[in-house]
Amino acid sequence: MLLKIKLSIDFLLKWALVIIMSVMTINVLWQVFSRFVLQSPSSFTEELARYMLVWVGILGASYVAGQKMHLAIDLLPSKLTGKPKAYLEVFIETCIFIFALVVMVIGGIRLVTITLMLNQISAALQVQLGYVYSVIPLSGAFMMFYSFYFILQQFKNFKTI
Repeated sequence: MLLKIKLSIDFLLKWALVIIMSVMTINVLWQVFSRFVLQSPSSFTEELARYMLVWVGILGASYVAGQKMHLAIDLLPSKLTGKPKAYLEVFIETCIFIFALVVMVIGGIRLVTITLMLNQISAALQVQLGYVYSVIPLSGAFMMFYSFYFILQQFKNFKTI
């Protein structure tokens, strides 16, 4: 059951990242074309590219966390085997879970709430910044799910070790 959910989230994130990157590429190409060929730079493209880069970076972080491809110092885990390695993996995933919960989900929700309450609007796009920042708690929730999934996988491995 959890594996199906994980695969669905993987699929969703992968294609969301592909679409955002594609739109961002077209957006930047339009910016260059309008500035240098048409001699009339588009007013919104720079801000849109910036916000899309934020979304790609933060959603990409949750995607690579789910693929266990995130940046890590693996000196100690590579030296360990058996139960000590499994315990260390559970500890690492628990730390990731707590970080995602406290910083990304709780802190992100506070950030989104404050910016929506203050009615902060982006200069060129005229979009409320709370919607731009909403990617932070969303990505944190994905990271929490992935950490929970990997912790359960380690507990299943405890039985075979």
